[in-house]
Amino acid sequence: MSVLSEKSVFTSLNQSGPLATEQFVDLTKRFSPGTRKWVKKLKSSELNVTKYRALRSQIFEFLNVNNYVSIEPLLNDTRAREKCSARAYTLLGNMFGIQGTESEVKFRVNEYARTADAVVNSLKNKIFAPYASHVAITNEVEITTDPVELLLMTFDNRYHCKARFEAQRKLSLMSLAGSIDQRERETQIEEKFSLFLDFLNEHVWSKNQKIGEHDIVYLLSSHDPTDFHCSEIEILQKEDASNIVISKGKKLTLLKRRCFSTPTREIPIYVSIRKKPPEAKVLKLLRKNEKNPAVAVDDELGLMAVLDSTAEVKIFQNHLTQSATKADSFMILEDISDTLTGGEHHGNSTGSSRKTPMLKFFARLGGMRVEFIIHTNKSWLNYMFQKDVAHDEYEVKRIFDTGVAELLFPAEIFFLNHQKVRDNMIRLFRKQIEDAWRWEKNGST
Repeated sequence: MSVLSEKSVFTSLNQSGPLATEQFVDLTKRFSPGTRKWVKKLKSSELNVTKYRALRSQIFEFLNVNNYVSIEPLLNDTRAREKCSARAYTLLGNMFGIQGTESEVKFRVNEYARTADAVVNSLKNKIFAPYASHVAITNEVEITTDPVELLLMTFDNRYHCKARFEAQRKLSLMSLAGSIDQRERETQIEEKFSLFLDFLNEHVWSKNQKIGEHDIVYLLSSHDPTDFHCSEIEILQKEDASNIVISKGKKLTLLKRRCFSTPTREIPIYVSIRKKPPEAKVLKLLRKNEKNPAVAVDDELGLMAVLDSTAEVKIFQNHLTQSATKADSFMILEDISDTLTGGEHHGNSTGSSRKTPMLKFFARLGGMRVEFIIHTNKSWLNYMFQKDVAHDEYEVKRIFDTGVAELLFPAEIFFLNHQKVRDNMIRLFRKQIEDAWRWEKNGST
């Protein structure tokens, strides 16, 4: 379901819906022609009426008022706003189950505001990089972390409609950040991430390497000119890579590899381990049109591995199971998808390509559920570089094709043609991927 549909859980941000931010706001005029027109539009959908009533009730309760007219004095009364803010922080602290002193609760809620800004800035710095001036947050909104101050901005006609929309957007993203933080505390994700790293260091990786030690190699790859899929690979030691001249259609890609031990040999493996940052989880909730992180975010802990061959992939999979047993935990694999040896990847995510070969599964062990994505050198290079498969392209598609770009940066406020931006960014990423010197430079640092 698109986040822009009538049944979206983010109706309050939809500029095509009845709760859109208008050019002007006047709290004193309750029966103007514009208000009557708006009420008529709202009543065309019973679902939207219900959502509006719920939102109105939340606003009045949060600001401790009985009607919209009563909001007007708060806009100019500093002491009344401070009193309202103190009450609001207490309410939010209890809602999100935050333990601690008043200042600790305030700090935690203000962190939600910083996460909300990080969501927008992460998009501005990559997917909207050439359009950064369009999507940059208004200064007054970005420096504000108090939820009451942000809510009052949405009713203050002194602020331009862009600033008022951004304040409303920030509050919505803060709410998602709060839900995510509550979920992380309930599931003890920080502790589990630490335990997962301990498990890998104690039972999975070779004892012949120190913790954090890597062997550096380079992949010299040739790519087909039609869709830039990898057609040939040579593994080079770092001392041999410095003399390589990169020509069109070739890549030189650095890999920092660990090792794991088998009874007969040490097998090299490139590993990327991650815990999703809060802003990435917020974006995932938006893409999934979901406010409950327990439902939408199932890959909080993840490991991506790259090995030389499919045979070594199978060896590593067995090694994981044996390592879990050594750690006194049974390990089961769930939601297994294997397209390394053929077939198509049937991903549920909007924008994902069926041409992406990988072994993907969730491993349940030691009280954790960890997502594993395992590649061969060739499939990983395709994941990075192939046309319609490359992860940079996928990131663009999933933000635009789910409607998240339009939801966060509505065209009439930010003056963006989203279809054009989408196509331009895919072309830009393709140019960067296929530009020989760029990857030679990155590969030799």
